[in-house]
Amino acid sequence: MEIHHWPLYRLRVTTPRLELSLPDLELLDRLASVAAGPVHDPARMPFSIPWTDTPPAERARSTFQHVLRGIAEWTPHDWSLALVVRRDGEVVGRQDISATDFAVTREAGTGSWLAMAHQGRGLGTEMRAAVAHLAFAGLGARALTSAAAIDNAPSLAVSRRLGYRPDGLSVTAVRGRPRTFQRFRLDRAAWEEHRTVPVEIAGLEECLPLFGI
Repeated sequence: MEIHHWPLYRLRVTTPRLELSLPDLELLDRLASVAAGPVHDPARMPFSIPWTDTPPAERARSTFQHVLRGIAEWTPHDWSLALVVRRDGEVVGRQDISATDFAVTREAGTGSWLAMAHQGRGLGTEMRAAVAHLAFAGLGARALTSAAAIDNAPSLAVSRRLGYRPDGLSVTAVRGRPRTFQRFRLDRAAWEEHRTVPVEIAGLEECLPLFGI
């Protein structure tokens, strides 16, 4: 079915191994099923919001609802784009980018998760490189921000590999205990210097007004 009034469904960001897109209902259902499966070692919580602590069926439903909520509440001044990540057609994870008053600040934040079965293959780096390209080359961003728990070595490594620089620490209550998170910041110069992943964008021009551009 052709979607006429929400051009973000036609946006595609591709790398040599991955395709990122806003999921339609069928693809969103597949993403929810992946979210219901293992995302990390249950003994360790890598996220500031412990959404993976809920039972699988509830986790799937909340993932489904969260993506739809982002579409329903979208405005050019306050938006959150949840992209499903596919490799050879298989859903492997989710990559988000969000911003408030992007037209003024030209800054956005990113977050992501990758199914355990697909970790350790460099896909986390590739999907973050894809959304960084969308931000800088496609949307004209000046900076991107991210954060990870200080004991989340894989996420910290991805940030450093892509040129993010430390931007302070924050403490958040997670599972009833304090967790320290490292904030990161990636500016345009550092992004240009560390670009190694070829990325292509399709269908962006008609979406630009939705980003406040």
